[in-house]
Amino acid sequence: MGLSETLANYFDVHKHGSSVGTEIIAGITTFLTMSYIVVVNPAIMTGIPDAKPGVIISGFGPGQVQSMLAVVTILAAAIATLVMAFYANRPFAQAPGLGLNAFFAFTVIGALGVPWQTALAAVFVEGLIFIALTAVGAREAIIKIFPQPVKMAVGTGIGLFLTIIGLQAMGIVVNDPATLLTLGNLASNPVAIVSIVGLFVTFALYAAGIPGSIIIGIALTTVVGWALTTFGVVSAEAGLVAGSSAATYDITPLAGAFISGFGGIEAFSFALIVFTFFFVDFFDTAGTLVGVGQAANFLDDDGNLPDIDKPLMADAVGTTAGAMLGTSTVTTYIESATGVEEGGRTGLTALTVAVLFVASLALIPLATAVPLYASHIALVVIGVVMLQNVIDIEWDNITHTIPAGMTILIMPFTYSIAYGIAAGIVSYPLVKVAAGEYEDISAGQWALSAAFFVYFVVRTSGMLQAQV
Repeated sequence: MGLSETLANYFDVHKHGSSVGTEIIAGITTFLTMSYIVVVNPAIMTGIPDAKPGVIISGFGPGQVQSMLAVVTILAAAIATLVMAFYANRPFAQAPGLGLNAFFAFTVIGALGVPWQTALAAVFVEGLIFIALTAVGAREAIIKIFPQPVKMAVGTGIGLFLTIIGLQAMGIVVNDPATLLTLGNLASNPVAIVSIVGLFVTFALYAAGIPGSIIIGIALTTVVGWALTTFGVVSAEAGLVAGSSAATYDITPLAGAFISGFGGIEAFSFALIVFTFFFVDFFDTAGTLVGVGQAANFLDDDGNLPDIDKPLMADAVGTTAGAMLGTSTVTTYIESATGVEEGGRTGLTALTVAVLFVASLALIPLATAVPLYASHIALVVIGVVMLQNVIDIEWDNITHTIPAGMTILIMPFTYSIAYGIAAGIVSYPLVKVAAGEYEDISAGQWALSAAFFVYFVVRTSGMLQAQV
């Protein structure tokens, strides 16, 4: 029995209507769209110019610390994604989460003045709580009581979220002081022009049903971009995830540092930090799994992802292992949707991503050579495709329209899957009560709505800052 047949049998590839080749292409696609995290996570974790500092280790320069964190990022992503592959058999990839790493570095360490070792201890505790809750089925039970319109809206909301992230990286959408967002100056921005051409070429390849169309689009855009860089048309730094190779492989200053973080902590403030990590990670992961699961046609008739406890456990193990190694919360990546749209349906896709992460330990440039504007073409393509999920919503029922609409719109406007889900969950019982449909609201849905209310009171009242 050859390797291809062994992999196909182990992951039940044919049972899921896929093939080994399709799964590998899907894994490569997912890796290319999320490989930026290898350099971006260390940059955020150590702080950026004119911002509060993040992880600083005595005796090591910023470049050395970033190098250590690059290795830790890769290891944490590989461990979590391998668990996803072999235990959950799902095509979802994991890595330290964006947003959560910024909260870790700039809020917990920078603004609140919490030692980075203590912040890692908080992430470690969060991971253990997740493992315990997942083991007893509590996380799965909570996700199952999400209101139906919220579940059906998550995929579309994530699609818009992916699209705006991609368009910004490509220079097509830029910041504006008057309108927040506007169209970039395309005529004077060669990166935007290359991105637009690459995007429409990729759209055409995708519409034609060409296998690996997203990878082809990314590769062609990368080649053109680097050619223009060679001739000086595009700056070498323009749109790139610029960074240095991970020359420092000794991660001992980071690995196990969370243990010392338990010394001298103030219980209430530590609990609030753990709660914030827990809350955002829980609903980010839940939203991603449901949204990407919808794109893969994994959801059942009630909008639930069968055996969701397994990918949730992979997320929990990844977070715990990441904290032990020395990085912030590990979560499931929305970029997994790119691999799913390429046909990935099993853990073989996740295994491919994990192998590529491990390979990037030796070949860091492999993960960073693709310009950000090229890799993020995939996010726009998949974001647009995911909009078709909107047809699953009962738009003629106002008690579904409002929570679904809030879920979809709040995600991209706040850059948060969790906040989008929060808006949908809080609005659902309110509109149901207003419509006199009390019987449609379960006790669990009331409890979730109340939990979100308490969270935002704590988050916005300054209680967290006051306790540190």
